[in-house]
Amino acid sequence: MTSRRWLPVVRVAFALLGFSAVVTELATLVERGAFRPTEFFSYFTVQTNLLVVVVLLATALTEGRRPRLLDRVRGATTVYMVVVLVVFAVLLAPIEGVALTAVPWDNTVLHQVVPVVVLLDWVVDPPAERIPWRVGLLWLAYPLLYAAWALVRGLLDGWYPYPFLDPDVDGYAAVAVAAVLIAVGSAAVAWLVTRLPRRPTVRP
Repeated sequence: MTSRRWLPVVRVAFALLGFSAVVTELATLVERGAFRPTEFFSYFTVQTNLLVVVVLLATALTEGRRPRLLDRVRGATTVYMVVVLVVFAVLLAPIEGVALTAVPWDNTVLHQVVPVVVLLDWVVDPPAERIPWRVGLLWLAYPLLYAAWALVRGLLDGWYPYPFLDPDVDGYAAVAVAAVLIAVGSAAVAWLVTRLPRRPTVRP
């Protein structure tokens, strides 16, 4: 148990780092007169990073007595963060001449550092019980509903949170391909997350 004492400290530290990145981004946009709440909080990256802050803090506070529900939320969060990491690397990072965040270090923290930390947290400290695949499938509801909502919103007001969801960029066919690839990739990540061996039982 002694070797695990550092985990709560690390979780709190990275929760604060992720939160500070979101707050810095928000404050910078406000200062520039470019803050639009309905757009800022519509980014999948912002939503999932805020979720990570809550989950990391809750996990740190329940070390040694973590409820099953929290582990299942951790699993969902891990899937979402891997999606953020991969989608950023494949679909967003290659875009030239576009500022993805108002502050450069926020981009690194939100799209790379926090996702990697969340994935490592899951690998280093897996749940006490293996999570059923049917639960992993339920995790996919959020990204799928998010994509559907983003497309509907874009049709209504012309604003899309990401270029790969904007049919005006490369057409609806490209949007459909991106959506299918992300959905399949998310399902694959969810399956892998549920296959991780459970945490070994520590005998006194």
